Amino acid sequence: MAVKDYIRQRFFPHMWCAGCGHGIILNALLRAVDNLGLNKKNIVMVSGIGCSARISGYVDFHSMHTIHGRALAYATGVKMSKPELNVIVPMGDGDALAIGGNHFIHAARRNIEMTAIVMNNRIYGMTGGQFSPLSGYGSMGTTAPYGNIDHNFDVVDLSVAAGATFVARTTTYHVHELSDLIEQAIVHKGFSVLEVLSQCPTHFGRRNKVGDAVDMLKVYKKRTVRIGSEKKQTDPDLIERGVFVKKDLPEYCREYDQLILKARQNR
Repeated sequence: MAVKDYIRQRFFPHMWCAGCGHGIILNALLRAVDNLGLNKKNIVMVSGIGCSARISGYVDFHSMHTIHGRALAYATGVKMSKPELNVIVPMGDGDALAIGGNHFIHAARRNIEMTAIVMNNRIYGMTGGQFSPLSGYGSMGTTAPYGNIDHNFDVVDLSVAAGATFVARTTTYHVHELSDLIEQAIVHKGFSVLEVLSQCPTHFGRRNKVGDAVDMLKVYKKRTVRIGSEKKQTDPDLIERGVFVKKDLPEYCREYDQLILKARQNR
């Protein structure tokens, strides 16, 4: 199949702002699915609310556009009832780690086989530029006009601590790496988390005076390094990219099936 066969062309042009990184993520996702040769009838995309959640409307997969912060809860229900399906959950800052934070850590803890893509643009774009759990100390937003005093989560550290068995990070600048990591996340037999640093020039860029989309992409190029890079030793503020965790542990749906089988045998 061609990449265009995986999209709902009638819903284009998309609603994202010019320069938004989420379109790059959609492109990389489609290429990953195409490279893997997945049957789109066996893919379910579940999203919540926000700029990132609109991605589910553009893909020609089975899709659910659910309520804010609950995408992983709905995705868990889908996966438990139809474990043979490939479940992909794109989420923004708040969808994943504010209102959705509790669902996030428990999905990771259970090691349910699905792919959580955290599209980190460090702000709530759709609702007007409020700061998020990933905005960072000192950043500006409509709800932080004098600067944000909340410290941000580290998505990778949080995911590892919660028990995710595949954890990776990249950016919208590193497009080939992005597509490759999406592929790895999808085929992993457990709960996969991929954080993607995604530019929001409309709100974060303007309010924090970091320039337009191109300027923000240049920051991703200059201020991120591969895991293990010597540059990180001399500049600790650099952000690492790559696969941080990849391990095999019992997967929840398979363990549940075994539990049912054991219970029936005991009866």
